[in-house]
Amino acid sequence: MILRRYLRLLQRYATAATCILAAFAHASEKKAPPPKPAAQYAAFDTHEKEHVTIAAEPCNDPKLCDFFRLPYIQHGFIPIRVIVTNDGDAALSLEDARMQFISADNDRIPAADLDELNRRLFTFKSAQGTKIPLIPLTIHHAPIDKKITQDDNDFGFNGTTVQPHSTLAGYLFYDVKSLDDPPLKNAELYIKMVHTLDGKQQLFAFTIPLNKWLAANQRSTRKPEEKQAAKVSEAPVYDATSNPDSSTHPKP
Repeated sequence: MILRRYLRLLQRYATAATCILAAFAHASEKKAPPPKPAAQYAAFDTHEKEHVTIAAEPCNDPKLCDFFRLPYIQHGFIPIRVIVTNDGDAALSLEDARMQFISADNDRIPAADLDELNRRLFTFKSAQGTKIPLIPLTIHHAPIDKKITQDDNDFGFNGTTVQPHSTLAGYLFYDVKSLDDPPLKNAELYIKMVHTLDGKQQLFAFTIPLNKWLAANQRSTRKPEEKQAAKVSEAPVYDATSNPDSSTHPKP
């Protein structure tokens, strides 16, 4: 009888473990939306004479970028997708480009490298693995460094050359843990040292105000009660005295 119960428990937890592993596998297969031309995003800066537009698309809600394998936002990083559209006839190089997050207090924050992400997210607990209760079986987590590398390969820039009449995009991560909330308010993404591939021309710096993104996403991030209040406040005021056909107007 005891052996039978043990086997049932073993089968139950094995099934649960299989489901968990399948869920992780499914999550790792998720893809980011394909990039659009930069000018189609809410926050962008266009250099018409240079025929280049660069946009910034932050993600401050884990549900909106659940394709990442790790909870970067919950650990104080904000992912920002940088989209570069080259409408000119000369290829561009991002090899030397500097892409800085400038806060409302003028803090200049460079994009985090893989080591910085790893130091923040890697913990002793995750290295230990997870033990299933009552059964001497341990499910070891995949190394976090590997997940960071996979996210960088899948969602980061897959090159540094922007070919003519094409768009290149990738996610960068900025450490905003020490900034006042919300960190995007009055912040900018400042991009400099973009030059043509032949090195003959360096483009002027790009400044992308993130308030534009906040304004465009304000309605979608409102709570239901806030949306209802906004509808009421935006509704036109009806003045019965201005309508001669109103039922409150004295009849002749």
